[in-house]
Amino acid sequence: MLNIYRYATDKEALKKQLERSVVYEPDVENAVHDILHSVRTEGDAAVRDFTERFQGVRLQEMMVSPEEIAEAYENADPAFIGVLEEAYRNITAFHRHEVEKSFFYEEPGGVILGQRVTPMEKAMLYVPGGKAAYPSSLLMNAAPAQVAGVGEICLTTPCDREGKISPHILAAAAVAGVGRVYKLGGAQAVAAFAYGTRTIPKVDIITGPGNKYVALAKKMVFGHVAIDSIAGPSEVVVLADESANPDFIVLDMFAQAEHDPDASAVLITPSEKLAFAVRDAAMRRIGGMLRKEVITGALSANGAIVITGSMEEACRVSDMIAPEHLELHVASPWDVLTGIRHAGAVFMGAYSCETVGDYFAGPNHTLPTNGTARFFSPLSVRDFIKHTSIISYSRKQLLACGEKIASFADHEGLQAHAEAVRERLRQS
Repeated sequence: MLNIYRYATDKEALKKQLERSVVYEPDVENAVHDILHSVRTEGDAAVRDFTERFQGVRLQEMMVSPEEIAEAYENADPAFIGVLEEAYRNITAFHRHEVEKSFFYEEPGGVILGQRVTPMEKAMLYVPGGKAAYPSSLLMNAAPAQVAGVGEICLTTPCDREGKISPHILAAAAVAGVGRVYKLGGAQAVAAFAYGTRTIPKVDIITGPGNKYVALAKKMVFGHVAIDSIAGPSEVVVLADESANPDFIVLDMFAQAEHDPDASAVLITPSEKLAFAVRDAAMRRIGGMLRKEVITGALSANGAIVITGSMEEACRVSDMIAPEHLELHVASPWDVLTGIRHAGAVFMGAYSCETVGDYFAGPNHTLPTNGTARFFSPLSVRDFIKHTSIISYSRKQLLACGEKIASFADHEGLQAHAEAVRERLRQS
């Protein structure tokens, strides 16, 4: 189930085992392209047709009523509502630290320069559904949008064959104050909000994870709308030294692997003793897992234990993977952190398991996958705002530097640019 590799001698085999990239089969690309085209040209009719085809229900009303949301909240376990509320407070508090401010400054000669920060007007938050419900994803997407000040927040998630949404999702929507909830999933949902239909608003940004059809649809509509990132299968890397608890590591790897068969979980350690202890613990504990088939499949296909020559080398191997989640099961995690460059989120120490970040701590769990942590960041308030440059030149300042500006335009062969400045100089 978990193969052990020695980095010094097994580099090629290890590279083949851990190589992950966002690649879509041609039939998936063709299907998504057709869905986007149909929704763009046929609007609501196409959305209903694809929903019936893929979700098994012909929707008359595509939006959940306020009464359904209120009912789900009122009927929910009060203890669960309490957990949702506390988690949402934590997530919101974290994202408030990300808020950016507009700035302006003056230069001599009557020049004022600056940058204005404004929130996007409309956002669509995608929450996966179908086989499972993810109220945590709702909270993680809603909090930064609300802190940013987005004017209209729409949420969509797939319904079941009766046209119903998970009551856990609706309860979380009530906690987060999201009132516009749609029953749509898949590429057709992405298309509807990217292009707009008679009943569905065109938004400025689409965020949230989904299956490969959703991810590819987001990629294809980028430019019509903004997107957060293109999510792939989830992944965790555990860096550990001889002080680590093998049972903690195994369960954290299982927690990642139980998502789906494409998930990845990798232990990297300079301790040979720990490597074999973790492998043995995995074999001992797998029988007690409800999703043992999924876990076994994921770890066999995308899991590994890597023995390195040192912790410094372990950090380099981790950076090669650039994981979505990185756990540091080491005696001095803050010291090891300085050797890490690429990770979506870092969990410091044996008691900061990924589950804490998934649900409760506050930092966003919508993270870059498939090595994109080298250049993408977690979902944040910054995704829901935009920046506008402000330039204010006085007559005096243009007279002082106008010919320099016109000369610059001359060197680019743009006559009108240069004349726009020189005409002002002539008339001043």
